[in-house]
Amino acid sequence: MVVIRVPKTPANAMNPNRPISKLLRNQIEHLQEAEFRLPADKQTNIYINAIKTEGEAAEYIRQVTERIHSAAAPGKPKRKPAKTKTFKIAASAASKRKGKTKSKPKSRAKTKKKKR
Repeated sequence: MVVIRVPKTPANAMNPNRPISKLLRNQIEHLQEAEFRLPADKQTNIYINAIKTEGEAAEYIRQVTERIHSAAAPGKPKRKPAKTKTFKIAASAASKRKGKTKSKPKSRAKTKKKKR
């Protein structure tokens, strides 16, 4: 098996004072949607439009992730999956039909047009 070497992450990869990118902004918005599915007392109530730096984004992500994980802790009962309705079909496979034999095409008698 070939070993693939992964270079170390550069020291300047995470700058807590750097403005957030559009990608990070979109991730925060998606994380907020997940947060809204938590009970009201488990939500952070952080206004995400006030998040301007990577450090603030990291703190928000940490808090929401912790709350989502604690809400899904193994000691708590999980929701039962919704029952899906199934229908029984009273049909059986059709038996093979005898194929139609190809009939010879009828020959058309050519009629001559009469001149008037």
